[in-house]
Amino acid sequence: MSNVPEQLQYTKTHEWVKSDKDILTIGITDHAQTMLGDLVYVELPETDSGFNHGQECAVIESVKAAADIYCPVSGEIIEINEAVINNPQLINRDPYGQGWLFRLRPTTVGHDQLMDATDYVKLIASETH
Repeated sequence: MSNVPEQLQYTKTHEWVKSDKDILTIGITDHAQTMLGDLVYVELPETDSGFNHGQECAVIESVKAAADIYCPVSGEIIEINEAVINNPQLINRDPYGQGWLFRLRPTTVGHDQLMDATDYVKLIASETH
């Protein structure tokens, strides 16, 4: 079973969201990086760019496949993790720590479309059966 930290929120497209006051940190889940395999390339959004909920905002590629990353909430990108561009394997090694992708300032209130850890575990289970 994948590592699913309780304190984070999750999307159906396997992004995680960590809330810190009015800033959200976004990455991909342990389940997602396991399914993709060894990551070889990361393309992150430009800082100061805005995205709507569900809009493609980044791309990650592995030796097996490429995957779009979707913005979990509408907002403005305020920081990207340069380290994962130069070393995509950080995502494989530490998806919830050093492998974060970007930070954004949400432009909408409420994150109703996000799941808690329990619901995300159920989603993973339903996809693998």
